[in-house]
Amino acid sequence: MTEPILFFSPQAANSAIEPAASFARVLASNWYILGKEVATFERDFAAYCGVNHGIGLANGTDALELALRAVGVGPGKQVLLAANAGFYGSTAVNLVGARPVYVDVTASSLTLDPQRVDTSLKKYRPQAIILTQLYGQLADVEEISALARQHGVALIEDCAQSHGALRNGQRAGSFGDIGCFSFYPTKNLGALGDGGAVVCRDDRLASKLLSLRQYGWGRKNHNDMPLGRNSRLDELQAAVLNDKLPTLDADNHRRREIARFYQNALDGLPLKLPPSTSEDYVAHLYVVRTARRDALRQYLGECGVATDIHYPVPDHLQPACAEPGHAGNLPETEKGCATVLSLPCYPGLPQSAMARVASAVRDFFATTD
Repeated sequence: MTEPILFFSPQAANSAIEPAASFARVLASNWYILGKEVATFERDFAAYCGVNHGIGLANGTDALELALRAVGVGPGKQVLLAANAGFYGSTAVNLVGARPVYVDVTASSLTLDPQRVDTSLKKYRPQAIILTQLYGQLADVEEISALARQHGVALIEDCAQSHGALRNGQRAGSFGDIGCFSFYPTKNLGALGDGGAVVCRDDRLASKLLSLRQYGWGRKNHNDMPLGRNSRLDELQAAVLNDKLPTLDADNHRRREIARFYQNALDGLPLKLPPSTSEDYVAHLYVVRTARRDALRQYLGECGVATDIHYPVPDHLQPACAEPGHAGNLPETEKGCATVLSLPCYPGLPQSAMARVASAVRDFFATTD
């Protein structure tokens, strides 16, 4: 029987480290919360991103929420964001009591459309923009950053899928006021559990974020800021991240190699392929688009190829959305959510598996046309 091809392999993702050794350092230190491992990771990850400050948090959603609080977003305020990124940004906006204002995406990258952002900035006068670097592809971040500065609006980058993405020497997380990261195990830089971080250049924002992640303390047991919480990256996960950070660029390079293989192997098929395989794309996900998405996914499953959909339902059509009934308002977003399919793409994916995936996709279109 042919061995199934996994969508993601935790074993492959962590093959370059020895978790027991990572954990042993923490156990030997006798310091389990906000100790040396967290401090080292915060320093090194901030330097990697090209900014002054890194602040470890419990997860990526907390990173978005605390970033919004740090820039002053709260009840009665509005935040621009895309509606095709899994509801994570919407969750953070809802948690701070603000209103999400959804902006359509470009047909090519499925990231925020700068022209529509400009229109929405003038119409809604929001407090902030959440810019999701979807699938590991940098969005039109320079243009949107310029628009944010022009309108005096905070720009928060959601970099949960874009660790290490690079454009003109500048990395994801360093373009806006605050960059937000998740270290969920499937991420390009993944822990062995939950974890997150924010990065920024501004000393004042960093001070706020440090306070917000630990009850609002300015110093121990002195609460200087309201609405703080307990959201700390723990020492065990930080130790793993310290051991994995040095291989991030090599892992991203391998992801791009897999993406380029698929680009060549699937060329000529009735599929829309990712728009870039250069350094501004770290191939967190390799996403193809087809109107026959569900049939293709079923066929690949029958061939032993695991796939996933990121993401099937746009935020503005979710049952939990505060303002339902907006179908048709975001045509590119809705078209994307109806057609996207993620193929296996991770360091450690064997060449033979890549070939099987591509062959199965080609066979689907050859036998069902």
